[in-house]
Amino acid sequence: MIRLGVPSKGRLMEQTFDWFADRGVTLSRSGSDREYAGRVEGAEGVSLVLLSAGEIPRELAAGRIELGVTGTDLVREKLAGWRDLVSEVAPMGFGHADLIIAVPDCWRDCRDLDDFAAIARDFRAQHGFRLRIATKYHRLVRAWLAEHEVADYQLVDSQGATEGTVANQTAEAIADITSSGATLRANNLRILDEEPVLRSQATLFAARTAMGSELDGFLRLLKITG
Repeated sequence: MIRLGVPSKGRLMEQTFDWFADRGVTLSRSGSDREYAGRVEGAEGVSLVLLSAGEIPRELAAGRIELGVTGTDLVREKLAGWRDLVSEVAPMGFGHADLIIAVPDCWRDCRDLDDFAAIARDFRAQHGFRLRIATKYHRLVRAWLAEHEVADYQLVDSQGATEGTVANQTAEAIADITSSGATLRANNLRILDEEPVLRSQATLFAARTAMGSELDGFLRLLKITG
């Protein structure tokens, strides 16, 4: 039996259902919106498990599901050594978002990462503590800043509305996922003129432990090769 993990609500669930329907496999929720069981039609030996997008990387890594749909950002943030645990089966063409660094719009002289690094150095010298970046993506942001030799900062955890942390004076900058940038602009924040930390989209992943003929057959049914 192949267990397929799919986001349990919202636009991401709807687009995932549409993606599979376009390939001849119908996914549907069983019962009410509060139930987390589902049905699969058009494919034998496949069961549907409805989970939050954030749970799916962990369930794949633990081998409790064989396939899962979630964002590339969540897999790379939540799974250390993710390539050893899961494989990217197919990008799905929706759920696009960028993980970016954003600073207050009033920082007129802060346009790129070199400017940001200089401001961070000056901030530490002036205030006696490191500039704070609020984020949910500690692993990805830390690795990206290290790659670009930015050191004078500290990451502070944000599990709520990250865009509001600067106005609330709990951080000086943020690193967050955005698709349009509208929420950032509404909070007087501006994205640095750099390539994003990560370009993310919804992706079909397979657990490394799940490779086999049954999975291969389902992927052929979906017309996925590779």
